[in-house]
Amino acid sequence: MARIKLVEQNEATGEEKVRYDELAGRNAVTNMKKGLLNDAATYDAYMAWYTSWKRLVEVIGEKDAVLYAHAISTTNSCKLCSLFFISDVKGLGLDPANLVYDEKEALLAKLGESIVKDPTSVSDELFADLKKFFNDQELVVIVGFAGQMIATNNFNSVFRIDVDKRLLPIIDEFKPATWRQNIK
Repeated sequence: MARIKLVEQNEATGEEKVRYDELAGRNAVTNMKKGLLNDAATYDAYMAWYTSWKRLVEVIGEKDAVLYAHAISTTNSCKLCSLFFISDVKGLGLDPANLVYDEKEALLAKLGESIVKDPTSVSDELFADLKKFFNDQELVVIVGFAGQMIATNNFNSVFRIDVDKRLLPIIDEFKPATWRQNIK
């Protein structure tokens, strides 16, 4: 159960109600957004994820963007985000438990994992390899998105936002990351 109230449309007031009504009109209400709608300014800040996502897809393509976001979310052990991206990976016709990456996808997955685990030690070698595929502007988009994804992961994990109903059939496919177990 979430640690904060997940705001329902009839409970929202002021700026939060304006945002909720807009979401409901697009049938885009999720549990995370219900949590964010406790505060309109925080909601607005987190909705920049969509701007970053759109740009990421323009730069690396939808499949690579899904695989990259999946790598970040599963490495960060965000149950809600991981399940969303497990669903998206399946939507691409891939098996999330048995992914086989091409060279570029492997580099993006490694970057996402490295940023989550220790952003201060992302290697020069990894960046040299990434620069075979991406220019500086594109790398800014890619790393910038990682920051947005991690912020979303953290919000959902800290508040233990409930898994959305549409993801419940695949809930057993989430496997928490274990790399943090020996960190003190």
